[in-house]
Amino acid sequence: MNHFYGKSFLKETDFSAAELNYLIDFAIHLKSLKKQHITHQYLAGKNIALLFEKASTRTRSAFTVAANDLGAHPEFLGKNDIQFGNKESVADTAKVLGSMFDGIEFRGFKQKTVSDLAEYGSVPVWNGLTDDWHPTQMIADFMTLKEKFGSLKGLTLTYVGDGRNNVANSLLVTGAILGVNVHIGAPSDLQPTASILEIAKKKAAQSGAKLLITDDPEAAVEGADALYTDVWVSMGEDVDYDKRIKQLLPYQINNDLLNKTGKKETIVLHCLPAFHDTKTTIGAKLLGAHKLDALEITDDVFQSEQSVVFQEAANRMHAIKSIMAVTLGNLFIPESLFE
Repeated sequence: MNHFYGKSFLKETDFSAAELNYLIDFAIHLKSLKKQHITHQYLAGKNIALLFEKASTRTRSAFTVAANDLGAHPEFLGKNDIQFGNKESVADTAKVLGSMFDGIEFRGFKQKTVSDLAEYGSVPVWNGLTDDWHPTQMIADFMTLKEKFGSLKGLTLTYVGDGRNNVANSLLVTGAILGVNVHIGAPSDLQPTASILEIAKKKAAQSGAKLLITDDPEAAVEGADALYTDVWVSMGEDVDYDKRIKQLLPYQINNDLLNKTGKKETIVLHCLPAFHDTKTTIGAKLLGAHKLDALEITDDVFQSEQSVVFQEAANRMHAIKSIMAVTLGNLFIPESLFE
């Protein structure tokens, strides 16, 4: 019996706290197995389709290595490789891929696309990122928090920056489900939408998590066990960069803001890529135009001992492996664990 078998992983709200905690704990277990070089090929002989509308470093690498470690065979299908959504509908593509592959990953723009893949594909579908949610990132993020602090419930996580993007949505809702206090520090027009807040408040009422949405960055970070930020302009978003940068500079994670937590043990997370220096083409252009050394996080904080961004990035693979294994593998996971 496998409680998760055949299920898709589209958004966090589809799962209970017990289910999300199981995925986190199993990811930690799989990480231990890999470190000990213990084989865990729960998906031997399976074939996995990796559909990418958006470019990726961590998501593509994590799904590829996770599939290989689990004994499966991943096939990358980029936006120029197939007729997906161009000459062939999402539904038709899903039916075809579902007849050839055992599981489908999708990373792209619309949440409806990944939902349609799950509806018509007849195999588990995993959301590698959409404009609304980033659920695989969440398993890695809360896995990292658990590794650092030993437990999750009662921790305070503060996100500062663009509070309406997929990462902010997912952090707010996932934290609320798991009983983690979540603070969002963002300008009023970049705060979570009413619909996301409604979901988060309902989940928090069940778990006891405390939520704070504020435009005051210092109030947002006070008492935080972890600070989290993301790029200020999401992939594919058409905005005035000058306006956005000026608007979000007060929310930059720097030493001054980090010290405002009042805790020496506060850790710093970022889902990457990060504009923490001028060593990228885009970063150099943006920073040079505004005479800045960094955008959402300064290099000294990014490189500090309090930063766990690369541990967090590495955990993407273990988290994704956990999700793939339980939804497609022949594991014994009794229903009683989630009653």
